[in-house]
Amino acid sequence: MLARIRSDTCRMNASPPSSARPVATAHGLARTLSKRGLCSRSRAEALIRAGRVRVDGRIVRDPEARTLDGAKITLDEAELESAPLRYLMLNKPRGLVTTTADERGRDTVYSLFADADLPWLAPVGRLDKASEGLLLFTNDSAWAARITAPESRVGKTYHVQIGALPDATLLARLRDGVDSTVGHLALDSVRELRRGAKNAWLEIVLDEGRNRHIRRMLEALDVPVLRLIRVAIGSLALGDLPKGHWRDLSADEASILCENRDVPVESTRA
Repeated sequence: MLARIRSDTCRMNASPPSSARPVATAHGLARTLSKRGLCSRSRAEALIRAGRVRVDGRIVRDPEARTLDGAKITLDEAELESAPLRYLMLNKPRGLVTTTADERGRDTVYSLFADADLPWLAPVGRLDKASEGLLLFTNDSAWAARITAPESRVGKTYHVQIGALPDATLLARLRDGVDSTVGHLALDSVRELRRGAKNAWLEIVLDEGRNRHIRRMLEALDVPVLRLIRVAIGSLALGDLPKGHWRDLSADEASILCENRDVPVESTRA
């Protein structure tokens, strides 16, 4: 459990002089509840519209009502304290969707947390139903935003089994980028890991991640994907975590994802 992420490469800019008056920040009420790690924004919106949330003693029914970060917020007249910050990794099996609830009734990754006493946690990025591997969760929205922001360029490493034997031409076409039905898709690097008689494994690194990015690239080249496993995010590796299991990140693991950024990271709460 971490109260704050700190490292030499994860610091806020220097504090203003003591004579400078701090500027109070405000967000929509539903976002404020989410930022405090108490529930998802959609759940917060439902609670607010039901008249169960008060701000400084007054019932507020508008989820977008501007709310100062330091405001006293109560739910059913019980004051809400910020949840302790949590950062964890999950080895996602295939067949689960990355959402809190699925309108089609499919099993979700949250079924793997059913018996755990965890605060509300949001996924940091997504893996589609057929994909496996490393998935991060947190209730620290600022930390999550920095990892997923395009300008952060945090590399995601995948091991991909394809139903073909790659040659130099295929690898070159992937390195050059591919025009697909959703536009031009590119990757950071690709190399062959190993091959069998009829299929092979590739290691692909992305520093961006559009929906079904790798699958769309290979589909555009008529290459079938047999398995797709995310094995690392930045320097954080999945390691030997068993499939379907999760564990908390250490302070060092959470901080190392902040390294080599132009904009430092600080959690939303001290």
